[in-house]
Amino acid sequence: MGNNKINIVITDDHKLFRKGIIALLEDFDFIGEINEASNGKELLELLSVIKILPDIIFLDLRMPVMDGVEAQQKIRELYPGIKVIILTMEDDEQFILHLISEGVNGYLLKNADPVEMEQAILKVYEKGFYFSEDISSLVLKNLNKKEKAETIFNPDFSERELQVLKLICKEYTNAEIAETFDVSIRTAEGYRQKLVEKTGAKNIAGLVVLALKHKWVTI
Repeated sequence: MGNNKINIVITDDHKLFRKGIIALLEDFDFIGEINEASNGKELLELLSVIKILPDIIFLDLRMPVMDGVEAQQKIRELYPGIKVIILTMEDDEQFILHLISEGVNGYLLKNADPVEMEQAILKVYEKGFYFSEDISSLVLKNLNKKEKAETIFNPDFSERELQVLKLICKEYTNAEIAETFDVSIRTAEGYRQKLVEKTGAKNIAGLVVLALKHKWVTI
């Protein structure tokens, strides 16, 4: 991450909860500017006027005026470079899978401890996705149940693309992938982008879920 600070927006309709998260984030030395919004509409208004766009948005799902699902769709459309971590008590596996397929970068339950929140921020910022062990278990269980019912989709991957995909699923950063294959970071970024495009995934988190679902790689 170097000396870069990570800018955050907390979006939740409970003011005390927002203030508690902000107080927690202020203890992390890698956090830069922190802003807050009480619902999706207020978040979009903030993004339209803010001088420096956030790197990551923490987004609650159940909010008045505009909920997190609709806000996430708008963010993907208007600000595709911003990463979104859902912060909620909703642990329904079907809902989680749907949100991942819609392009969220991470999913964190509100009962997570500070260490996990720190890990989630760093992994989403550096690697593009984060799911807790509990959420990952739910996702994998659901994928295994659906495996027989769905048609297996197999893109025509090159050997190098499969190698890169395996490293992505192991949470390698672009820099680590570049070092592994002795290529530039820009080339590593190109591999990742091509994999996203070839599979139809909306981002790296979606790519990982597809890779596990269709067993393109084993990790």
